[in-house]
Formats: sequence, structure tokens, C-alpha cells
Amino acid sequence: MRFATDTGGTFTDLVIEREGQLHLFKSPTVPSNPVEGVLGAFSVAAEAFGMDREVLLSKGTQFIHGTTHAINAIVTGRVARTALLVSEGHPDILLLREGGREKPFDHTVRYQRAFIPRARTFEVPGRFAAQGNELRPLDESAVIRIVEQLREDKVESVAVSLLWSIIDPGHELRVEQILNERLPGVPVTLSHRLNPSLREYRRTISTAIDASLKPLMDRYIGGLETAMQDAGFSGQVLVLTSQGTMVNADEIRRAPILALNSGPSMAPIAGNYVAAADTTEADTIVFDTGGTTFDVSLVRAGHVPFTHESWLGRPYQSDLTGFPSVDVKSVGAGGGSIAWVDEGGVLHVGPQSAGSVPGPVCYGAGGTEPTVSDAALVLGYIDPDYFLGGRIRLDLPASRRAIAEKVAGPLGLSPEAAALAILDVWTENMVQAIADITVNQGIDPTAASIIGGGGAAGLNAVAIAARLGCPTLLIPEVGAGLSAAGAVVSEVGRGFRRLFVTNSDDFDTAGVRAKLDELRSEAQAFSAQIGAPADATHIDYFVEARYAHQVWEIDVAIKADELEGENAARALCGAFHDAHERIFAFRDENSMVEAIAWRAQIRCKVADTTDLRIASEAAGEAADRHRQAYFAGIGHAEVPVLAFERLPVDVVQTGPAIVESRFTAIVVPPAVTFRRSMSGNLIVQPGAATANNSIKS
Repeated sequence: MRFATDTGGTFTDLVIEREGQLHLFKSPTVPSNPVEGVLGAFSVAAEAFGMDREVLLSKGTQFIHGTTHAINAIVTGRVARTALLVSEGHPDILLLREGGREKPFDHTVRYQRAFIPRARTFEVPGRFAAQGNELRPLDESAVIRIVEQLREDKVESVAVSLLWSIIDPGHELRVEQILNERLPGVPVTLSHRLNPSLREYRRTISTAIDASLKPLMDRYIGGLETAMQDAGFSGQVLVLTSQGTMVNADEIRRAPILALNSGPSMAPIAGNYVAAADTTEADTIVFDTGGTTFDVSLVRAGHVPFTHESWLGRPYQSDLTGFPSVDVKSVGAGGGSIAWVDEGGVLHVGPQSAGSVPGPVCYGAGGTEPTVSDAALVLGYIDPDYFLGGRIRLDLPASRRAIAEKVAGPLGLSPEAAALAILDVWTENMVQAIADITVNQGIDPTAASIIGGGGAAGLNAVAIAARLGCPTLLIPEVGAGLSAAGAVVSEVGRGFRRLFVTNSDDFDTAGVRAKLDELRSEAQAFSAQIGAPADATHIDYFVEARYAHQVWEIDVAIKADELEGENAARALCGAFHDAHERIFAFRDENSMVEAIAWRAQIRCKVADTTDLRIASEAAGEAADRHRQAYFAGIGHAEVPVLAFERLPVDVVQTGPAIVESRFTAIVVPPAVTFRRSMSGNLIVQPGAATANNSIKS
């Protein structure tokens, strides 16, 4: 057996691969102790399998874990007391950043504080030039004085980011030696080793983030491994990364920045499998609606795009991670998002969330603020007696009272109209998030398919698809646990990067070949370390390039062998022009192309399962039935409630209807057609849906 978990803000998803079939389980997340929530999900699974939890865990060979522990620590400020060592004269790297404001003339927005304060930022005398020559030798006596100050300040971790260490790392390496000798046990992150980026701020911020997480994630991973062993698991522990792969737990200890947003990066991995089976469109939008957040990502022609623009919070009001990762945009718009009316009588939904504690009002666990889930319950979209397969009974009267008091009353609406308004605003928040990421990648939503995952996705997936004009909506059979399912089919892998500047007019073929050889060797060493066979290993290569005089680079997929021959410059230009046109809709074949950095991404296949299907014996679906539901334009109606697992294959049906499983309810508005495919996925043609499913309809 193989186990995969994704710990969200509200629920922890567990997918078990057993004899080539997938089994999905959910359990409430325990924010104060996420490992407890993971073990709780295993308890639910053990009960379903009719065995003791310890017996179930003892059968596992691999445990894949996705966690938000790292990003939560940064957001809440629970990171280690970290010092930053920089080159003399450059103490304000993290304060100045790269400039920029979301609203340039709105000076009421406070400037972001430095991730590591000036009081714990120290200047190191010594300097390399951009050409790699040493301008001033490292002042080791000054470094020793700094180390003594760090000891007095009780620093828990150290980040070192010196100018041009990406050209010659000698000074950084010597600083590390001194730190290890005089501050044993205090973890150190070196910028040239972690993120060899040309841009000083991005290299420094990623180094600072990584160092600040090392003590915390070392304890977390250690505690996770110990808890799993004590519970009966003796197999391999892997952790998901923000680069869409997974690594050994020890790799996260060495570079915890890899675990930032690890769970959301798996949704497009699963989406890629689903799209390949049931769509004809070249591009696919993938969204994952959990209880707390809404994550949207893309699949472009079978590839998952990366970004160098991942923010820790709002753009320009937080820090970049400075680290390449799967391009995922997250907003506070989950099933637990709170609906509220401001003093001006305007309805808002989110970004505040009820989370798993206390949860929505309908949970009966102390929540008092109406949420999206409460609205869906009032509209009849969720069965109060069948939530999570009947494990949680929902309080419909309490939801109705909360919406009547805090939304319907202030707006002068009926509870049902207010509930529709909540879903309408919620949908619009999501549509804007999708529009942002699609426009940035040059994708026209009207020519792309869309995949909805997450437990709350079905409540408004059709409305989102109709609002965007997407021709096809897919709800995967594993949709309620999309990220955890992506983890099951993901690969062990790691990205490696080298800085080497050249251009198409004076292309340094030998230099590029040397860098690609270095990347290949490093990737192969990683493969050997995890024991992956050669026939299960694949290396993808990328160049970060731009037209001459452009400021920013784009990622361009390349074939390494094409850049090692006499036509290397032509191959580089051809690949770059195609990528630039795909993103920005134009190409300039008369311009010189500049290559700045080179990357290798190794992927080692470990999963036997590629069929994302839920085992039928684990489904436990309720029988088809009818219930009252409320739709814009028609009001209350008696609609069929169809069990997802029992839908006949390739039989077209028409809404209104609700397609239900243990973990989700998919709302199909009137006149919208849907069918179940041979792959088990629900295929919806949203064109007939009311694009704006609101009280105005």
C-alpha cells in the first residue's frame, strides 16, 4: 500500500493506493497539531477497511505528505530567530526589495517590513566582482566578531547571501565553516547553494526564508516520522514540494523552502492526467476549492507551468519566495469562507474563513458566522444527513438563522436569496483569480477546458465555467481529494539551476555544454541517491531567457542535445520565439535572445497507478433520490440527487440535478447537460448555464 495525505486548512485528505485502486478518506484538520489530523484520517480509513489502524499502517510501503506547515509558520510569524549575513554596504536588500506597489499613488498602504530586521542583519567585509575576481579578501576576524554577536543574540538560524557568490562561492563557504566551528548546531543556508539566481533580492529572500524554516521543519518532519513509526508505519516518508514533485523527508530538512505550498502544487499534476483522458482542448484550467482557500493553476499542452513570482501574501505587500515553483494562485475563497455585510451594505465573502475550528455554523461546533457551506445547505445543495458520508450531521436551522440575521436582514432579502447572493459573490472572487492567472499566461478561457477539484468545488463549478465561457467542465472522480490524488501519481524529483549568461549573436556552445553537463551530473546524483532505476528517470531542461533589453526572463523548455551542436543558437532562438509568442502573442525574430540561467528538472517515476479512479467497494454511495433545492429564476424545485458512482457511462442527462458522493455535491443548473465518461469523470457542458447565477437572474 501507498499512502498520500494533503493537510488543508479545514480537512485532511488521505488517498490510499491498494492493489492498483484508490480509496479516498477525509478527516478534520487539527490546526494545533496537524499530525493528529493525519492520524485521524488513517483511523477513518482503518474503520472503513475493517482493521486496526496499526495493522493498516504496517501494510504501507510509502507515505507521501503534503503540508501547509511551512507557509503557515511564515504567515503567523512562528519562524526561527534568524540572522542574515550580507556583503558590506548592502544591508537593505530585504527592505528595498525590487520596489513596486499594487497602487502606486496609494500611500496609505504601509510598506512591507524586511523579512529579517536590520537588527539581525550583519555586513561582512570582503567582495567578489561580477567577473569572479576578488576585489577585497574576506575579513575573517570581522566574521568571528559577528558570530559572537549572534551567540549573544541567541540566533537560531543563519542565512548567508554575499554578492556574486553565484560566480565564486569561496567567501560564503568560508563563512559557513566559521559558523559551524563557533556556532555548532545552528543551521546555515548559503544563497549560492540554495538558489543560484542573478537577482540579488530573490536569492537573498529565498535564503532567508529557508534558514528561518529549518529549525521548525526539522522538528515537524522529525515529529511526523516518529508519530508514524509509533503508530505502526515503517516505510519510506516522502514530502511534496512546491515544484510539483516529492523528495525524501531529509531533503526537506536540508531545504525546507521546498515545502512552501507543497499541497496545492499537486492539483495540476492530477489535472494533467484527467485532461489527457477526457479533453480535446490544448490548455486546461485546474482549480481546487477546499474549506479555506481556492487554488487555481494551469496545464499547457500537457506541461505544468512554473513561475518565479510566488508571493508569501498579497503582491507588493509581502515578499516573493524567490524560488521557482508550480504556478498556483491562491485566494481566501473556500467552503468555509465567511459572508459578511459591511457598513455600506455591501456583501463580502472571505477572505476570513471559519476553518475546521470552529467551522461553519452548520457544524454545531461553536461557529457563529455564516459561511459558503451554510449558504449551500440553505439552498438544498448539501444533504445535512449525508455530509462526509453521514459522519457529520449538519444543522440546517442554525445555518438559516445565521444567514437570516447577518446577511438576509441587512440586505432586505429572503434567506434563500441571500444564500444565492453569497454564492454569487464567492463565484466572482474565484473568476477574478482565474482571469488573473490565465491572462498572465496568455490563455483564452473560452478555448480552454476547466477541471474542478476539492470538496467544495461542485457547489459553483458550473457557474465558474459558464462565467468564463469554458466549453468543457470536468469534475474528476477523485476531485474531492484532487491534490492528494496528484500526490499518488506524482514523481520523486528535484530542480537544479546554474547561472550562465550568453546570447544568440555570440553563443558560447562550449560554456552551455559545460553547464548542462553539470546539471545532468547533479540530477543523476540525486537519482542515484534515491535508488531510482535509469529507465524510470527523465530529465527536463529549461533556459531562462529574454529578448535583448527586456528586464524579465521567461522559462523555455529545451532539448539539451540540440544546444550542443553547431546549430545551437538557432535552436535556442526557435524555442524562445515559440514560447514568447505563446505567452505574449508576438515574436521578434530580428532581436537577439539572451540566456541568463539554465535549469534541469529530474523526475523519477515511482507510481504504478496512473488511473485516477475511486475503488467501487470504497464508494458507499447513497441511492438515487430527490430533494428540494433552490435555483435562481425558478425558486424551489424537486430535483434528482444522483449518486456519482452510479451514473451510467456516456448517458447524457440534463439539469437541474445534484450529483452527490460522500465528499462532494455537484450542482447542475437547469438546462445544463452532463454525462459520466469511461474514465469515471463527470463531463459538463456549461454553455446553457446562467452565467451570473444571482438574485438578478
